[in-house]
Order: sequence, then structure tokens, then C-alpha cells
Amino acid sequence: MILTILAFVLLLSSCNTKKQNANDPDFPRLADPFFGQKPPGSIPEIFDPRMVSTEPSELVAAFSPDIEEIYFRRSDEELENHALVAIQYKDNLWAESFVVPNGGEISPDGKIMHIGNEYRERTSSGWSEVKSLGPPFDSIPIMRLTASSKGTYYFDTSPFYDKTSRVGTISYSRLIDGIREEPRTLEVEMARNKSHPFIAPDESYLIFDSKRENGNLDIYISFRQKDGSWGAAINLGDKINTERPDAYGSVTPDGKYFFFTRFPNNGKKNKMWVDAGFIDALRP
Repeated sequence: MILTILAFVLLLSSCNTKKQNANDPDFPRLADPFFGQKPPGSIPEIFDPRMVSTEPSELVAAFSPDIEEIYFRRSDEELENHALVAIQYKDNLWAESFVVPNGGEISPDGKIMHIGNEYRERTSSGWSEVKSLGPPFDSIPIMRLTASSKGTYYFDTSPFYDKTSRVGTISYSRLIDGIREEPRTLEVEMARNKSHPFIAPDESYLIFDSKRENGNLDIYISFRQKDGSWGAAINLGDKINTERPDAYGSVTPDGKYFFFTRFPNNGKKNKMWVDAGFIDALRP
């Protein structure tokens, strides 16, 4: 198991966390991964509407490498704003168990939680206090940052806090001989106003959102070419992209499922999942 009972208790204390409704008789206790749901096929389905609400303040955020922890970003009057609620697979059951304040994306090795231009480290007693990525990242209002297995950062910039030319672009920064290089702009043909990047652990593909003419978001993928450049943006198609905004895509650590957020015309956010086999089907 990821955490022993002792580490679990220490984590609650060190992160100012608290118990949720794991003891509520109405709280689902399901004995299979992904809350006991039947895995989806090629048509996206709502991810576990029985356990996870579709309120605007809650959406799938991250998975641990072994998929025994699933984090949901949630806003609540009783919780720190944008806290991560972790639902843990323990003793063959899923249970909502603790809250990690101010959390974000988890690195492929499960050791780092990226939160914009800050991060937490997983320790023997849970997640560390928030630390800064340092210059030049500490001066960039990063909206979403994901990292590859090599430690390369891929990130966008929040349009709410940055009005410079960086908005609408995706940047990357490699880790070379232990030294972090200055961020560079990533060029993808046929893609404008890119946001919410998700990089494959092996950096073979990049998933991101891009605005259509009507202002709504579609999800695209670009594959890395043999020469190291990035191929033209490929729309994920009408099974995933609808007339409403579809955004914030990511692939589970086992590579089997693609998660994204769909914004139906009801003021809510639906957490969707679909078989990730379409990625290989789109690969040139």
C-alpha cells in the first residue's frame, strides 16, 4: 500500500487535513479499481456520478502512479480553496480519506506534486509544505504544469494574471545534467491559444486545449516527430469534442484511460473518461 496507517495519520496532521465522509453509510465502498465502474469503450462516459459530484468546484485532478490514489480538486467552505480530496484504494475498498491543501499534478514517479510555479514533495510522512520552483518560474503565473519522466516541464500561463505574449502558448523546460534550462516556446502547427498541457511520460505526445472560432475549447494531440519537432495538432474528434467546451485532458499512469472535463449547458462540469486506444489510432 502507498501509505501505512501511521503515515496516513501523520499526513493528516502535517497538511492540516481532516477526515471526510468515509464513515458515512451512504458513501460508496467499492471493491474494484476506479470505484468499481465498468471501464468505458470508445464513447466517453461520465466518471462515477455515484461518488463524485458534478458541481463546478470539483473535478478529477491527478492519479498516483499505481492508481491507488485519485485526487479531486474541490472548493468548499470548510476546506482550503482548491484543495485536493484524495480517494484512496485501501484494503480492497475505495474511501475518501484526506485532503491535501492546494494541490496539483503528480509527477510520473509519484514523488512531486506540481502546483503552478510551486510544488510539494512526497515524504515518509506525506506531502511536504509548498515550495517554490525558483527563478524564472516563480515570476510566471503558471496555470497547469505537467512533467515527463525525464523531468521536462510543459506548462501554460494563466490569462487571468498574465497579459503578455506568453498567454495562449505552451512552454517547456528541460532538465540537463541536473540544471533547469530557461523555458522555451513549443511550436505546434495548426494550433492557436493552447492551454492545459499534458505531456506523455516518454514525451511521445502532448495533449492540450485550443479555442475554436466560437470561443469554446476542443482537445488536441500532437505527436513528437523523429527529428524532435512536434507534428501538426490533431483534433480528438467528435466523440470527445462536442459543441460545448471540452478541456483539461490527461491519461492515467497505466496508459489505459483518457480523462477530460466536459462543460454541458447546465453550469456544471462533467468528468469524462474513455478508452485511450484512440491515441495509437491517431498516431501517424
